[in-house]
Amino acid sequence: MALYCGIDLHSSKSWIAILDEGLEVVRETSVANDLGEVLRVLEPYREELEGVAVESTFNWYWLVDGLMNAGHRAHLTNTWAVKQWEGLKHTDDRHDARWLAHLLALGILPEGYIYPKQERPVRDLLRRRAFLVRKRTSFLLSMRGAFECHTGLRTRSREVKRWTEADVEAYLDDPAAVLGITCLLEPLKAMTAQIRTIEKEVLTRARLRDEFAPLQTVWGVGKVLALTIMYEVGDIARFSKVGNFASYCRLVKTARLSAGKSKGAGNRRNGNPYLSWAFSEAAHFAVRHHEVASRYFQRKRSKTNGIVAIRAVAHKLARASYYVVRDQVDFDPAKTFG
Repeated sequence: MALYCGIDLHSSKSWIAILDEGLEVVRETSVANDLGEVLRVLEPYREELEGVAVESTFNWYWLVDGLMNAGHRAHLTNTWAVKQWEGLKHTDDRHDARWLAHLLALGILPEGYIYPKQERPVRDLLRRRAFLVRKRTSFLLSMRGAFECHTGLRTRSREVKRWTEADVEAYLDDPAAVLGITCLLEPLKAMTAQIRTIEKEVLTRARLRDEFAPLQTVWGVGKVLALTIMYEVGDIARFSKVGNFASYCRLVKTARLSAGKSKGAGNRRNGNPYLSWAFSEAAHFAVRHHEVASRYFQRKRSKTNGIVAIRAVAHKLARASYYVVRDQVDFDPAKTFG
């Protein structure tokens, strides 16, 4: 008799549910987040278990790796994609585990990609870099805003990065106003130093695979950003169509439709936020340094706003990147923005 297991994983404990082919509960229990405890619960059912569905939470590595090493067929659940089955979902942890097993048994469990274990440390380090870059940008924007508010003078982020306390005091005479800007100088320098440290480590440890090398011909994509994209994508063959790739990059509009009518907002959190950020970074660079991209951005902005326009550029670059990697060709601006 085939059995199906669902594990609702949390920070300190997990709920385990095992269902039979008739979707009846065979075993249901909670255990501490200890691999040995989980495996002891599953062991009596090892031969009959068709698979184990694990919720894709922030701490899934240890459990999925442990299950696979023990010979179980682990399925990493795409947590955001399962919203399409929310009518089946229950409201507490015990029933959530049962619900995962239910979806697995029915063959409709939305699965996430189990990224190779040996490559996760570098990918996670690049994600930490992205986090620091975003934080640094927010600091720069805050400092620029405060300076412009007090002086009426425009400044650029690259100028702010070079500021000293004396530079700020030369324009502002109120100590509180000065402190409101200079209190961020040291954190800004610290973040910049850590970003450089991460980049040095990544460039020492990681190599851009041959199939991803053409990414560096895409406007705005340097070696570090190309590595970021490579480590987030894994294998471009996972995406059968360019639209699937763009959707995974969170660069397409989401919608839920029935009989041609809108049925509420789509699930914008379904996809990879790091790829969305990476292509947005490339888009900003492309708009600043390439006239063709800048003109496209200006056309879009004239009809919408700057945020939507930059995402439109990012969408173009993501689609182009898909073909660049899949077909092993150089970036073609005319095809991308023509």
